[in-house]
Amino acid sequence: MRKVNDTKSRIVSAAWKLFYEQGYDNTTVDDIIEEAHVSKGSFYHYFVSKDSLPASLGYLFDEKYAELNETMDPEMNPIEKLIYMNHELFLMIENTVSVDLLSRLFSSQLVSNTERSLLDTNRTYYKILRQVTIEAQQKGLFRSEFTTNDITHAYAMFERGLMYDWCLSNGNYSLPQYSSQMLPKFLNNFC
Repeated sequence: MRKVNDTKSRIVSAAWKLFYEQGYDNTTVDDIIEEAHVSKGSFYHYFVSKDSLPASLGYLFDEKYAELNETMDPEMNPIEKLIYMNHELFLMIENTVSVDLLSRLFSSQLVSNTERSLLDTNRTYYKILRQVTIEAQQKGLFRSEFTTNDITHAYAMFERGLMYDWCLSNGNYSLPQYSSQMLPKFLNNFC
């Protein structure tokens, strides 16, 4: 199973790297399979076409959250962890995902009748958010009137909302900087 996830992950990572460097329209499936070091059959096993890749950006977010979860200072309190993960994710987005590509992700989620990866609560992203939220609740940092799902859902909506606004604004402000100002105020509503 790990090899399957590694292959798909390599394809997704290669695609988004090339989309950022060359632009979505200038990147071909052949470019992606060469960069990912996979066969064309492997590509088409996971993706119907290049146009099905915009929805995969959520997997990059999962990878980033998993990496941050492993490397962040364990002494941070849960609220600091949420702020840190958000800042690092948004820094990655600002530095490696163009506004056009992020807009394509949102567009793909809006028109899809099947896969809405941003809402898939089985993703690593949501698992880590739930884990940190539970830790915050156990330490009494969040009010007990809110469930783990309430807080996790609201946090994910907050992140999606800021990314969506950043796209609408054509990236004319710093996503991580703005979020660093607003997220503590948002989280304070649950404390």
